[in-house]
Amino acid sequence: MIYRPSRRDVVKTAVSLTAAGAVNLRAAFAHDRVPAPIDRTTVSRIDSMLLAATRAAEVPGVVALATTDDGTIYEGSFGRRRLHDGPTMTRDTVFRVASMVKLMTSVAALQLVEQNRLSLDAPVPEIDPAVGAPQVLEGFDTKGLPLLRPATRPITLRQLLTHTAGFTYRLWDAKAVQYATSIKQFTPGQKTLITRNPLMFDPGERWQYGTSIDWVGRIVEFVSGESLDVYFRKHIFDPLGMKDTTFVISPRQQEREASVHRRKGDGSLAAQPMEPRSTKQSFSGGGGIYSTGPDYLALIRSLLRGGTLDGTRILRPETVALMGQNQIGKVDVGVLKTTAPALSNDVDLCPGVGLKWGFGHMINMQPIAHGRGAGSLTWGGLFNTYYWIDPGKRVAAVFMTQVLPFADYRALHLYRQFEREIYALIKSA
Repeated sequence: MIYRPSRRDVVKTAVSLTAAGAVNLRAAFAHDRVPAPIDRTTVSRIDSMLLAATRAAEVPGVVALATTDDGTIYEGSFGRRRLHDGPTMTRDTVFRVASMVKLMTSVAALQLVEQNRLSLDAPVPEIDPAVGAPQVLEGFDTKGLPLLRPATRPITLRQLLTHTAGFTYRLWDAKAVQYATSIKQFTPGQKTLITRNPLMFDPGERWQYGTSIDWVGRIVEFVSGESLDVYFRKHIFDPLGMKDTTFVISPRQQEREASVHRRKGDGSLAAQPMEPRSTKQSFSGGGGIYSTGPDYLALIRSLLRGGTLDGTRILRPETVALMGQNQIGKVDVGVLKTTAPALSNDVDLCPGVGLKWGFGHMINMQPIAHGRGAGSLTWGGLFNTYYWIDPGKRVAAVFMTQVLPFADYRALHLYRQFEREIYALIKSA
């Protein structure tokens, strides 16, 4: 049997809870089933662990939630939105979840595949020469100028969704950094004749995390005829009740936003200035979105349940199953080597474990000791927000804080501790 904490348990776990937070708790519990017995010792241990980490300023604050098919089994909010002087964390704290939007973009594209408006394996729509007539960076000449050639094959949606199309991020690709530096030598006229978005390898040849899902977002807009924010709202957010997930936050949502903190050389954290409220009207499928723990939990719980939540379906079960299957064959997911340590450490979220990529997720091919099973799905966002979905053990979870660099050692250590305790909770139930 699986436990969902009572309202009293959840309030006890929080450092503090606003009146608005209490209202949200009542609304959340109205949709869940009657809780089963629990090992309260394990729940108390999770509370104490997360609270101790925030009191020691290992992370400024954290919101952590876990769910099974039946509903929420754990939720806790600890620490502050801004270290030392900010409001306390609550379940409705707004986070910059960055690349965790990629899962939403992947869902959107697969909805269009289900409608036969997109194909996984046909060449993608020619929305831009970068994807319609891609150029591959072969290397550099003796003057340091780039050597480009046409790609050997067209780019497909499957390759974009799995980061095997050849697009990369400069943050984890030294060759892409060199390319960006080299084209600065060109005159304005020459720059108009050369691509700003070359492939680092031919489509399908290997895996490298990058801007592929940004292009998927552009394709979703082109095929649907709707801007990405409108499409997401109509086809994902509103159906799942994700009221606080948005590219442009309102003034009231901004009041609940957590500050980003930067890890200093001595290990301490420094709160960063809040970014100005955006007024942009164009949006990326690869980053730049805001969400909350409960909102994101609704998304991953719908996928845990085969694409449906509270009677609303966003994807067919067979499509959700494809998302969790190895879509890159013998190609392996590798460690991301940083080119900018202030923004990201080297990224290896599952050390020593074979990794593949599905549609929207990284997949661990072997079980994690005391944690998720083989075939579990995961990814994260630049500011150390993470999720996992374990289809075998029927559990999913969200862990949110706001720290740079990505793959912060202390944030990841706490995230892994949280994972182990969630599985201990399930085992004891």
